[in-house]
Order: sequence, then C-alpha cells, then structure tokens
Amino acid sequence: MSAQPDHAPIPPHTPAPAPAAGAPAELLAQLRADRRAARWVPAFEQEWATALEEPRRTYSLAALYEVVQVWQARLASAAAVDAFTASGHDESGFLDLEEIRGRHR
Repeated sequence: MSAQPDHAPIPPHTPAPAPAAGAPAELLAQLRADRRAARWVPAFEQEWATALEEPRRTYSLAALYEVVQVWQARLASAAAVDAFTASGHDESGFLDLEEIRGRHR
C-alpha cells in the first residue's frame, strides 16, 4: 500500500487577472492616432467607463476584457475595412457585428 493519495489535490482558486494595466492606455493611444479618433475615442471611453462598473456589481472582469478585445479587433481590421470600402463592393447584404454578438448573449 502506498502513502500517496489516490487523487490529485485540487489547486487553490486564483481569480483571472485583469487586462494588463497598460492595455487600455495603449489602446487609447492607438485610437487617438487613428483617423477615426473623433468618433472612436469618445465611444471607447464611454464603453470602458461602463465596463468599469460591471465588476462592482458582479465581481467579474469579463466586461473589461470584452471592451479591450473588441476595440483591438476594430483597430486590427480597420485597414481591411477601409480597403473593402474603397473598392466599391456592395456591403448591403452583410450583418452588423453588434447584431451578431447580441445573438450569442
């Protein structure tokens, strides 16, 4: 007979880390440098402020992660969207990303 337990010990729960402290500031700097800054900066700041309220109610950082991820994706895809728009292709048959995201919630 062995003195070893027959099961693996359960590690202690560690909460998920918040988005890197500099991520929102770096993202905001990139948004300010973009040609869409006049629209994007106020929108990001408003979404970020709303997301900061979420952990106070739910103790979840998911809203903060989501805001950072969505805006990083917007910045990453901006050049492709500009190229598509400039190409003159018809985009009337596409769905709004926010509409699609809303369906999954």
